[in-house]
Amino acid sequence: MSVLELKDVSISHVQGLEKNTVVHDVNVSIKAGECFGLVGPSGCGKSTLLWVLAGLNPHWSGGIRLLDQPLTPGKVFSGELRRRVQMVFQDPYASLHPKHRLRRALSEPLKLLGYQDIDDRLSEGFKLVGLSENMIDRYPHQLSGGQRQRVAIIRALLLEPKLLLLDEPTSALDMSVQAEILNLLNELKAKRDLTMIMVSHDPEVVDYMCDHAVTMKAGRIDKETFYD
Repeated sequence: MSVLELKDVSISHVQGLEKNTVVHDVNVSIKAGECFGLVGPSGCGKSTLLWVLAGLNPHWSGGIRLLDQPLTPGKVFSGELRRRVQMVFQDPYASLHPKHRLRRALSEPLKLLGYQDIDDRLSEGFKLVGLSENMIDRYPHQLSGGQRQRVAIIRALLLEPKLLLLDEPTSALDMSVQAEILNLLNELKAKRDLTMIMVSHDPEVVDYMCDHAVTMKAGRIDKETFYD
């Protein structure tokens, strides 16, 4: 079963009346339970593609079928699709408010969705990623970079997604912490039966994590690779 199908997808950046197409004619199929890699140098279009899949850029054309649901260009995600697709950013501060304690930042989306067992879910989430529960009431600046990225992963998993989007999730970390986060993601993928799409400029990270990958160059797919 395919979680994602892209057919002749092109993506634009729009500023005022100007429209600049930066990704051209992408065709991709991703199976359920797969870790799929988008690899290539900065500016090649891989993060631009990921942002469309997260519902953050509606300026695209072509065909996208995501989690067995056809998407419509120009429309943002809503309802169940918004919950089932979650993203972990390169910089954890992108998803953690610097002036809010972690408990508040992580609780708010659960409250909006009507969850009642929020404290239990937070405790279980911290245990799942190997963090102490006493960190729940800290501010983001009181954690190390690796700890903040683990919290960002908790934030994404609390909504029980089917598809996890990873935008350079370890590139800002030192090598030892990077390995810990990659191993954690592999463990979570198996435990939660997740499908993952990982953006990286590092072919070694993609080789370690992914079942299948494409290399992008100047906004187009340059090469497709399957890993044993």
